[in-house]
Amino acid sequence: MRLAELSTRSGVSTATIKYYLREGLLHPGRRITATQAEYDEEHLRRLRLVRALIQVGRIPVASAREVLAALQDEGLGRNERLGTAVWALPHGPAPDEGDPAHEAARRTADALLDRLGWNYGSTCETPTAPAYGMLVTAISALSRLGYPCSAQDLEPYARAMERIAVTDLDLVERYGTPDEQVEAAVALTVLYEPVLLSLRRLAEAEESRRRFGGK
Repeated sequence: MRLAELSTRSGVSTATIKYYLREGLLHPGRRITATQAEYDEEHLRRLRLVRALIQVGRIPVASAREVLAALQDEGLGRNERLGTAVWALPHGPAPDEGDPAHEAARRTADALLDRLGWNYGSTCETPTAPAYGMLVTAISALSRLGYPCSAQDLEPYARAMERIAVTDLDLVERYGTPDEQVEAAVALTVLYEPVLLSLRRLAEAEESRRRFGGK
């Protein structure tokens, strides 16, 4: 297909496609003249992945390039490839190391992960896991404001997330190719988070009605 058709089928403007080509996010098409190239289904699949990373995931171009490099690394398994993509997503501010509550929050996070048997904490081989930093920051805020945030308080939420993670990965595995699975992991992580938030609030409203009565 020509560039115009690639643009139409992908929903990405020709100018943006040219930018992705210049940045090395999309491999060049097959030259048919000095000024024209031809593209195939592989370009379309990769373009959808790039769009998921940059437009949906809001990942910077440099980070997107790292994700794509990991995808092409035959030495990495599916776990590492998916993790590279999802961890490249924006994760909010890092923990404030100068905050007096930081160290206590880190201990609480470690205690929670230990109770759960999860490996991605401060003592594993990936101590800079972005989600771990988010957890420490959230616990710090809860602690400062005096709300319950012990490992025991947080464990029921984590157990619910375990079940959601199974559903997430079941959805990702519906897609056949590594590119499609990474695209799905990014898109579903971003697009399903509002679904989870809205369902949580609806469930709270339902439970409140059940406990306290009213309409």
